[in-house]
Amino acid sequence: MSMEEIEITEYTEPSKTGFVSAIKKGFRGYVVWNARSTRSEYWWWTLFAVIVAIVASIIDTAAFSADMSTGGFGPVGVITSLALFLPGLSLWIRRLHDTDRSGWWTWILLVPIVGFIVTLIFALLPSKMGPTRWNNRIQE
Repeated sequence: MSMEEIEITEYTEPSKTGFVSAIKKGFRGYVVWNARSTRSEYWWWTLFAVIVAIVASIIDTAAFSADMSTGGFGPVGVITSLALFLPGLSLWIRRLHDTDRSGWWTWILLVPIVGFIVTLIFALLPSKMGPTRWNNRIQE
C-alpha cells in the first residue's frame, strides 16, 4: 500500500517521541516530503544536529587545525553538514505540515531576521489537531 492510498479519517495526537526515536525517524524519512512530524521529533532532531556539529567542529579543530573562530569548516564539518542537510530539511517541511502549513514557507528563511523569527514561531506551535493535507507519519 502506498502513502497515497492511506486514508486517515480520525487524527489523534501522537505519543511523544524520544531522542533516539526522533533520530531514527529523521534518517528514515530523509526524503519524505508529504508527511507530518511532531514538535518533539523536530526539537530532538535539532538537539542531535547541534551536538553532532559541535563534535565535528572539535574534531576539525583537533585533527585539521581548522580555525573555527573565523567560521572555517574542516572536512568533518563539511561531511557532517552534507549528511544532515536533507534529513533536516525534510523534517522541517514535515514540521510545517504538522501545523497545516505548506513546505513552501521554508523560503521565508531568505528574509533576514524576520524569516528566523517566523520559522521559530512555526517550530514552537503545537500540532494541528485533526486532519490536514498531510496525515502520514514516519513510523519508527
